[in-house]
Amino acid sequence: MSGWRVPGYTELSVLGEGGQGRVVLARHDATGRVAAIKYVLGADLPRERFRAEAALLARVRDPHIAQVYGLVEDAEGAAIVMEAVDGASLKHVLAERGALAPEAALGVLKGSLLGLAAAHAVGVVHRDYKPANVVVRADGLSKLIDFGIAADAGAADRSGTPVYMAPEQWRAEPASPATDVYAATCVFVECVTGRRPFEAAGLAELRERHLNGPVPVDGVPELLRPLVLSGLAKDPWDRPAGAEAFVTRLEAVASDAYGPGWEERGVRLLAGAVAALAALFPLTALGIAPGGAAAAGGAAAAGGGAAGGSAAGGSAAAKGAAGVLAGKAGIAAAGAAVVVAAAGGAAYVAASGDGKKPPKPVPLSFALAAYSDPATAPQLTPGGRLVQARGGSPELAKKINAALRAPLDARQQYYRTSLQSYRAAPATSAVQARIVLNGPRYLSVVYDVTLNSKELSHPTWNRSLAVNVDLRTGAPLALPAILGEKGLTAAGTQRLAALLQKGSQGGCLAEKRPAISRRQLTDPNPYVVAALDKSDLVVLVDDVGLGGITACGQETVRVPYSGLGAYVRPDVVRDAGA
Repeated sequence: MSGWRVPGYTELSVLGEGGQGRVVLARHDATGRVAAIKYVLGADLPRERFRAEAALLARVRDPHIAQVYGLVEDAEGAAIVMEAVDGASLKHVLAERGALAPEAALGVLKGSLLGLAAAHAVGVVHRDYKPANVVVRADGLSKLIDFGIAADAGAADRSGTPVYMAPEQWRAEPASPATDVYAATCVFVECVTGRRPFEAAGLAELRERHLNGPVPVDGVPELLRPLVLSGLAKDPWDRPAGAEAFVTRLEAVASDAYGPGWEERGVRLLAGAVAALAALFPLTALGIAPGGAAAAGGAAAAGGGAAGGSAAGGSAAAKGAAGVLAGKAGIAAAGAAVVVAAAGGAAYVAASGDGKKPPKPVPLSFALAAYSDPATAPQLTPGGRLVQARGGSPELAKKINAALRAPLDARQQYYRTSLQSYRAAPATSAVQARIVLNGPRYLSVVYDVTLNSKELSHPTWNRSLAVNVDLRTGAPLALPAILGEKGLTAAGTQRLAALLQKGSQGGCLAEKRPAISRRQLTDPNPYVVAALDKSDLVVLVDDVGLGGITACGQETVRVPYSGLGAYVRPDVVRDAGA
C-alpha cells in the first residue's frame, strides 16, 4: 500500500486491516475532530469498486447505520471518510460473554434489521452481515457498519462470509433483502445460543448444511423458534420479504414471549455485557470524549475481514479535501461528493467543484414511454407505449426496464419472422400498456399488442402479454413462479383450469375446460400467462394453444387467490396486497 494519506489528518491508531481495506482512527489537524478513514488496500484493487462502495453508502441515511460522508481520491490513493462511534463489535461481545439473554439478542437483531431496512429502501443489499459488522455502544444500542461488499439488489456472486451466507449466495444467485434476513437470523441464533447455527469441518460441508441441512433450533427458546425457522428458510421466497417485514414479526414475537418491556430490558442487558469491553472502545482508549467526534456515538470498520471490532469517524477536512480538490488529479468519481468540515459544520463539494449539494435521490416511479423496437428490419414498424421505471437506483431501474420490455421485443421478433415466412407485405404493430398492480413489492403490466397486416389478419395474431416484475430485485416473475411447486402439480393445474372455466364470462372457456399442464405453463412461449392484482390473478388464456376453438382467440379471466388456496405461493399473495 502506498504511503498516501488524506491530507490534513494525523493518524492515531490502526483499527483494522483486511483483504478489502485498512481503517485508521485519525484526528483532523485544524478542528481536532476524530474520523475513521478507510483506505483502499493494494494497488491491484480496482478503484471503480471503491467508488461504487462510497456511492452505495452515501444513499443510506439512518441512525442505525454508521454514516459515510464521502470519498476522497487523488492519483496516489483513495479513502472513505466515516461517521464516529465508541463501542465494541458484537464479535468481541460474544467472544467475551458467550450467549446473550434472549431480550438482548432480540435487541441486537432489531437494531440491525432497522439499519438493513434503511439500506433495502434504497435498493442496497449488505450481503456480508456478521457480528464483526455490528458495534454495540456503551448505552447498549447498536449500529450496523461496513457495507464493503454491498450491492444493488439483484447482484449475483459468492461474496460474503461463509458461515452466514444464504443458500442463494452459495449458488451465486441474485442477492435480495431476504439474503440479509438470512444472515441476520444466523447471527441471532449465535447471540441467543452462543454458537453459530451451521458449523462444519470444511467449506464443502458448510455449503451442504446451508443448502440442505435442517434449520438448527436447539438452544433457541421455544417461543422464538418460529422466528428462526422463518428467517433461515432455504428458499428466499419463504423468508420475510425484507428487514422491515422481519422487524414487524420480531416485535410481535418478542412482545408475546417477554412482555411489552422486552426492548428496554434488552438494552440494559447489552450495556452490561459491553461494559467489560470498554478498553476496546477506540475513543475511550485514547481518552477522547465522544462529543469530540464528528458524530457522537458512530462506528465504522474495515471492509471484508478487517481485524478487530469498532472504529470512529468524522467528516473530511476542509484543508485535506479542499487540497485534493485543488490538485491536478482532481477528486472523486464523477457524480460523487466529498464532505468537508468547515467552521465546525459540513458542506458538500461536488466532484465538479461547483459547490452545490447533490440532489436527493428521486423515488422509483413508473410512467408510459414511447415504444420503439431496436430492430431495423423493413418487414415491421412497431409503435405505441410501454411502461418505464424512472428514478430510484440506476442499476435497479435498468433491470426493471429490461424486464418490462423483453417480452415486447420477443413479440416483435415473432411478428417479423412470421411476415418473412408468409412473404407478407410490410406491416405495423401497436402496443398499449395497462398497469394492473403498482407496488409496493410488485409491478404488473398487461400489454395489448396488435399486428396490422393485410395477410396476417386473424385475431389470433393479437394476443396480450402479462409482465410481473419484482421491484426489490428487478427480476421478472412468470406464472410458474407465482404458483410455485404445489401449483404446478397435476392437482394445482387442474384447480387453475377449473377456476378459469368458472370465471369465464360467456367465452369459449365456459364451454370447454382447458387442459393445462406443467409443461404448457413452463414452455418458453406459454399459452397461459398472468398478471398480479391485489386479490386476483389476471389470467390471459390463448384458447388455440389449449385446444380451444380457433375463433375464440384470447380470454381474460380473474382468478381469486382464495380459490387457488395452497396452489399459489402465499408470500406472493401477501406481497401483492391481498
